[in-house]
Amino acid sequence: MDVIRKVPNQGWIEVVTGSMFSGKSEELIRRVRRAEIARQKVQVFKPRLDDRFAQDYVVSHSDIRYAAQSVASARELLEAVRADTEVVAIDEGQFFDLELPMICTSLADSGHRVIVAGLDQDYLGKPFEPMPQLLAIAEYITKTLAICMVCGNPANHTQRLVASRERVLLGAQGAYEARCRHCFDPTLSG
Repeated sequence: MDVIRKVPNQGWIEVVTGSMFSGKSEELIRRVRRAEIARQKVQVFKPRLDDRFAQDYVVSHSDIRYAAQSVASARELLEAVRADTEVVAIDEGQFFDLELPMICTSLADSGHRVIVAGLDQDYLGKPFEPMPQLLAIAEYITKTLAICMVCGNPANHTQRLVASRERVLLGAQGAYEARCRHCFDPTLSG
């Protein structure tokens, strides 16, 4: 791979994960803004598939926005990283292909700080690849929790509210809500 070597032994992977509505994208944006305050060169990427709010921005459910480049694959992301970039931020990691962990490792090995935000579970409560692989290789992991829309307890599941058996069904409020362990019912989704 043609990744420019930054600073040996200075790269790492951070993963921000949790259910929908738990603040993952907000946390990603917060970390990116702090890197910019530190005068680091940052690039932010999102999957081209996710055009719910904007094609060229990472957008949180509370409408916090940050400019991003849409890419179709992990390989395209790697090829788009500029030589002077120090921090690579990736939103909606679960929508990338299975090559994402290898690409993130390559970037970290070449001295980049890599921040990935994404769902760790799908609507059935099963691991949402490639996030489990990223969690296994990350140096830093932040698990965010939402508030259960049924009982108000901490929620780590995403309840699908519309009938569909498609694993990827883009949506937000109205199609999904956060649920705790006890209120989550994957049988309602299909």
